[in-house]
Amino acid sequence: MNILHDERLDGELPDIDKADVLADLQQAAPGLTLLHREEDLRPFECDGLSAYRVLPMLVALPETLEQVETLMKRCRALGVPVVTRGAGTGLSGGALPLEKGVLLVMSRFNRILDVDPDARIARLQPGVRNLAISEAAAPYGLYYAPDPSSQIACSIGGNVAENAGGVHCLKYGLTVHNVMKVEVITIEGERMTLGSEALDAPGLDLLALFTGSEGMLGVVTEITVKLLPKPETAKVLMASFDDVEKAGRAVGDIIAAGIIPGGLEMMDKLAIRAAEDFVKAGYPVEAEAILLCELDGVEADVDDDCATVRSVLEKAGATGIQQARDDAERATFWAGRKNAFPAVGRMSPDYYCMDGTIPRRELPRVLKGIADFSEEYGLRVANVFHAGDGNMHPLILFDANRPGELEQAEELGGKILELCVEVGGSITGEHGVGREKINQMCAQFNPGELATFHAVKAAFDPDRLLNPGKNIPTLARCAEFGAMHVHNNELPHPELPRF
Repeated sequence: MNILHDERLDGELPDIDKADVLADLQQAAPGLTLLHREEDLRPFECDGLSAYRVLPMLVALPETLEQVETLMKRCRALGVPVVTRGAGTGLSGGALPLEKGVLLVMSRFNRILDVDPDARIARLQPGVRNLAISEAAAPYGLYYAPDPSSQIACSIGGNVAENAGGVHCLKYGLTVHNVMKVEVITIEGERMTLGSEALDAPGLDLLALFTGSEGMLGVVTEITVKLLPKPETAKVLMASFDDVEKAGRAVGDIIAAGIIPGGLEMMDKLAIRAAEDFVKAGYPVEAEAILLCELDGVEADVDDDCATVRSVLEKAGATGIQQARDDAERATFWAGRKNAFPAVGRMSPDYYCMDGTIPRRELPRVLKGIADFSEEYGLRVANVFHAGDGNMHPLILFDANRPGELEQAEELGGKILELCVEVGGSITGEHGVGREKINQMCAQFNPGELATFHAVKAAFDPDRLLNPGKNIPTLARCAEFGAMHVHNNELPHPELPRF
């Protein structure tokens, strides 16, 4: 089922007149840029998950906090939903607009407000690109650790919304581990500060709650992140394997040896060939799988760790082990991995990128399961993932021009995510739930847990106007999906929204 065809996801929205909303916002915020013509709205109809498209009613491009405050207050008064968007690189439909809603685009908030090398922090507006943070910190010998593959384009506000990770999150953590404070504006148009520049903040950890909330609790207007010293040295080992499951087992062996790599990535044969054709990274195209293992720190420690990892890989059955000769070759090895998504895109008219997370010990079993699903559905799957922390990114290749293939890809993707849950994992590691995985939320969480999620949402947004239809499924939807038992034709928690 194409999730966009289920109108109940958008809730029971009031009858909203576009002309009235436009006139109201123009009067309330005279300097606010508002796009309303179809040709101006079309570029905002999707995010990175471009299989799903919806034309927004209006697009707002604020430049000041006062404009954001006014917009939120007026949308709340009018009962108009608001979806916040950053750079639009998301891969779960989280920033997908609504036909009867305002798309709030924060891209003009793109200033680096301060870099404090002594405190090792940076204050940023949400539209600042991920990579730009490290570029600004570089003169001080510092950098920002989370590095999604889209870091050249993705914004820090979107990283906070999705709790983004990257190839180095095994050692240095996700966004939630590297953000110290955020400034937000609520649906009532009020400003809030969550977190602190100190090591801790009083009260409940609302900063962690807000990070990864996918625009459902408020709008991020400023972020304070921690900066780390650049390691003295970093070296990369590339190991090739003649069997995918051997490579999967080697991941656990490395961690069991007491080594925490800066990055530990895995690619299967299809992804290897795609990346090599695209980047010329020097990958062994005859291999069934490769592991990229980066070790960083003090020179002597890194040399010792390299020797240990090499021994572990040999025992695990690696058919070849190559160490990057210098920083240039190290960068090339990583370029192949970071460009794997666009590289695979050259092999097929369309691909569907999944984002499940599993315990490392289950890697061989899940890889086998993905291969079986691929054969069952007749769709190729390229596996690219952060192997060290079990965050998998299977890329399902399909052609949307062939009737039924998109639906097949969705169904196959759902099976993969449900397998992740079955082995003790999660349906997302860094891409968020958005609209893409809303059915699988029903498989992962029970009615009581979903009730708690709805209660948290209601505490911040009682009218359910912020990014409705995303992340948290309704109980009625879960019952239809078959993941929730219905007693006497009654769903649990009758006080919660049915739609």
